[in-house]
Amino acid sequence: MKKFLVFLFLVILIGAGAIEWTYAAFNAPGLAAKTGRETVVVVKPGIGLKGVAQTLADAGVIERPEVFQVGVRVLGKAPQLKAGEYAIPSRASMRAIMDLLISGKSIPHKVTVAEGLTSRMVYDIVKDDDLLKGDIGLVPPEGSLLPETYLFQRGDTRGQLIAKMHKAQTELLDKLWEKREAGLPIKTKEEALVLASIVEKETGIASERPHIAAVFMNRLKIGMKLESDPTIIYGITQGYPIGRRLLASEVHGATPYNTYVIAGLPPHPICNPGKDAIAAVLNPIKTKDLYFVANGSGGHVFADNIDDQTKNVIKWRKIHLKGEK
Repeated sequence: MKKFLVFLFLVILIGAGAIEWTYAAFNAPGLAAKTGRETVVVVKPGIGLKGVAQTLADAGVIERPEVFQVGVRVLGKAPQLKAGEYAIPSRASMRAIMDLLISGKSIPHKVTVAEGLTSRMVYDIVKDDDLLKGDIGLVPPEGSLLPETYLFQRGDTRGQLIAKMHKAQTELLDKLWEKREAGLPIKTKEEALVLASIVEKETGIASERPHIAAVFMNRLKIGMKLESDPTIIYGITQGYPIGRRLLASEVHGATPYNTYVIAGLPPHPICNPGKDAIAAVLNPIKTKDLYFVANGSGGHVFADNIDDQTKNVIKWRKIHLKGEK
């Protein structure tokens, strides 16, 4: 009986020691990163606790995967571990790694949609990003995506990201539409997007957009054609740069988008306008101007009558031609 009690005591002592050692190992500083201050580890979904532990060991962030498994199981945290792409800090303890995987704070990635891109251009950017997965579906309607920088995580779907862009555009337009100036010649949100897309393509200077928008509003009010070059280009290339000057035949060529030919607005936007262009259309400045011409330095010169516009065109053409020599 005495020998049994001694044996039992030793077993308990060894067990307690093992538990204490495992606890200490689970909470002790971990392995140093091979390079830099962190190690990027991709934890795939559906691999279970054993698979997670082995993934961490293969990446060199833990030394004993079995200790990680025991520690996570004892704490009852195994069901809370999340798949994702994680930046594991150098010398992070197994407990710290467990907490990071529970948090789900994967490494954020980003995709930037510049103002003025067409939906096809945005579609191709998202489709070609190999950090995303899944089928992207059809090209979204023109003008339905908000130009912005979007964060996503490795493994997010392409459809989710496109849906986020569409939701952002819808919410922004709804918000700005409620604060629009009274008496505008545009009657629907879709018309606002169409005109904003033209304003977006006419100038890259944010401060000019309310003025450009006002010119087009004034033209719409009196039934004057918008005569916007970007609408011609859209009818020819679907928004891709034409790489040369427009031909006279193209200026007068009939397409559904050519505002030198059609009256009023094109049937849909010619790009995805940004928030500044949309805001400019819904709250243009007060002016009588009906014309503008490029000044050769990215901006425009405005006029409220055809005589002044003609003078401006002659002046800035001379400067342009002089610059080409």
